[in-house]
Amino acid sequence: MTSIPFRLIPFTGSGPGTDPVGLSSTESLMITGHLSLTGDALEVAYQLEGDLAGLHLPAPTGPPERRDLLWQSTCLELFMARQGADGYWEFNLSPAGHWNVYRLEGYRQGLKPEPAYAQLPIQMERHGAQLTLTLRCPLPADLRSGMEVGITAVIQRLDGALSYWALHHPTAEADFHHRGGFTLQVP
Repeated sequence: MTSIPFRLIPFTGSGPGTDPVGLSSTESLMITGHLSLTGDALEVAYQLEGDLAGLHLPAPTGPPERRDLLWQSTCLELFMARQGADGYWEFNLSPAGHWNVYRLEGYRQGLKPEPAYAQLPIQMERHGAQLTLTLRCPLPADLRSGMEVGITAVIQRLDGALSYWALHHPTAEADFHHRGGFTLQVP
C-alpha cells in the first residue's frame, strides 16, 4: 500500500473572481489529506480545517449523482495521468455527494465523462471546524502504475467569491489542468 500525505496551498493571483490569500474565511483554512493506492483501488481523503462557517459547503439534498459544472462551487478535485502520456482523468467531488469523472485526451482536449464509473462512493463527516471527504474507488486500468497526480480544490465563500487550492500552482493563472501541477509521483 502506498500512502502519500498532501497539503494544498491557495492560489495568490488576483484575476476576476479569485480570492487571494489572506482574505476573509480562507485565511484560517487549511486543506490537507492523503492519497492511498492498494492494488487496483484508490483512496483520497481531503480534510478542510478552520473557519468553515464562512464557506459554501453544500449539504446532501438527495441521492448522490453524476453532475457537470461542480467546479463552479466548492469542489474537491483529483487529476491523474500515466507518466509520459497526454491523456488524463479528472475527478470532481462535491460536499453534497455529487460527483463526476472525466477522461481527457490531452491538455483540456476531448473532455468526456468516463463511462467506467456509474457511481462514486463519497463519505463526508463534519465535526465542528473540520470537514473530511473521502473517496474509495477502483483505479482506471491505465493508471495502476507510473502515475502523476494533481490534487486541487475550488472553495466558495458564502459571498460567492472563489479561491483555488492545489499542491502547486505552476502558472500565473489558476490552472488545475497544467501538468506542472501534477506533482505527486506514484510508482
